[in-house]
Amino acid sequence: MCYMPSHPQSESLEERMNKEMKHAVIETGGKQYRVAEGDVIYVEKLDAEAGATVKFDRVLAVIDEANTVFGTPVVEGAVVTGNVVKNGKGKKVRVYKMKPKKGYQRLQGHRQPYTKVQIETIG
Repeated sequence: MCYMPSHPQSESLEERMNKEMKHAVIETGGKQYRVAEGDVIYVEKLDAEAGATVKFDRVLAVIDEANTVFGTPVVEGAVVTGNVVKNGKGKKVRVYKMKPKKGYQRLQGHRQPYTKVQIETIG
């Protein structure tokens, strides 16, 4: 997976500091992500086409300026929604196996599928 900044580059640091920040920790694909509204994240492949809306209901925490809510294990009623930007594959990883003195060599490639999601609302 490639790393993307948690905030779009169109905003300056001062603009981000002046806004009220609301974050959430979501779980999808066996991994946890800290997200804010407007973030673009790469998650394990979801069964959704580009342009579709996805809902993440496994919200582990909601962090606001005023209060913080942690779930046990999830926050009841909390949902994070996002739009699927695209589905794609990551860079190729080459797997090479060899056994010395036996003439055994295998080369295998793998490209991990991902889904690029832009976070819309945290609620």
